[in-house]
Amino acid sequence: MKLGQWIGFFALVISLYILWELRQLLLLMFAAVLIATSLNQLARKLRKFGVPRPASVLVALGIFLAVLVGFFFIIVPPFVSQFQELTSTKLPQVLQLFDSWRNQLTKLISPQMSQYLPDVNSLNNQVQPLLQGLAGRSLAFFSSSLGVILNFLLVIVLTLMLLAQPTSYRKAFVRLFPSFYRRRADGILDQCEFALGKWIIGALISMTVVACLSVIGLWALGIPVPLAQGVLAGLLNFIPNIGPTFSVVLPMAISLLDAPWKAGAVFIVYFLIQQFETNLLTPYVMAQQVSLLPAVTLLAQVFFATFFGILGFLLALPLTVVGQVWVQEVLVKDVLDQWNTKQENERELVVVSDSLQPDEFRETTDTEIQS
Repeated sequence: MKLGQWIGFFALVISLYILWELRQLLLLMFAAVLIATSLNQLARKLRKFGVPRPASVLVALGIFLAVLVGFFFIIVPPFVSQFQELTSTKLPQVLQLFDSWRNQLTKLISPQMSQYLPDVNSLNNQVQPLLQGLAGRSLAFFSSSLGVILNFLLVIVLTLMLLAQPTSYRKAFVRLFPSFYRRRADGILDQCEFALGKWIIGALISMTVVACLSVIGLWALGIPVPLAQGVLAGLLNFIPNIGPTFSVVLPMAISLLDAPWKAGAVFIVYFLIQQFETNLLTPYVMAQQVSLLPAVTLLAQVFFATFFGILGFLLALPLTVVGQVWVQEVLVKDVLDQWNTKQENERELVVVSDSLQPDEFRETTDTEIQS
């Protein structure tokens, strides 16, 4: 390799290292781009009704802040009270119920088998280290809560800046590409914005349907605070494969304290809702919006959670949507397809030249020159 090539190689390695060190900041920037794209889509819908751009942006921001504040007022207080009741009152009742079940079971089995049954004390000894670890993590979380707040404020500020002047930031990003590729990069950005908008609409539809069905099912079973738990189920549906599993834990625990059969009923209701969402709703909605294979979704969640932490896990799906567009347009269309076309043209030229004799080829060339 020449000196210039070595310099370019080291510059590439240093750039990749800097990007890796700034990965959390880049994820926060992508989160701001995602929120700004969502609000920009809403502002465009409002502009179709004759609303000016500044007013439509303000309305979109107002709706976003209203949803954010409503979440904290509707979801957080009921869960705090339910968690306090669960730990102070209901948990001892569950332990007593478990102890009574164990005593009844020991009468039905042999003494040799009964010694393997866990009792309340053994469960307490096993759960206590887990609770201590959880408390330590909670203290660590609260100690870093200032950083979380600052990151949240950074995302909000970046979102406002992107909404105020989206064209300027887009032009600055396009100028990072070589001059011959800037028009193509601008077209790929259009496709990324279109795909993100379609995915956001599909995700919102799925979340809304799951939330409504969960509220109806919990209300029919008589579970306390069905609205808060249904809204939480809809929000956790944003995280496929794992979010629905987390959403069923709290309503099952609360229903178990009321009546054991209700826990099974809650599980059946959530199972039916997820089957409807997975097999009917999501394929139909995403077929109209943007499609992601289930295996690709799961692998993307594992990949981004492993290398980028919880923030990468939450942003795995939109990152996959954008990555899918760039791979299809750059790697497949601009590299692989063009390379295949070039090879086919060379192969056709070789076949034509081999099929002609030297004299025939010379006569054909002279005729073409004369014409």
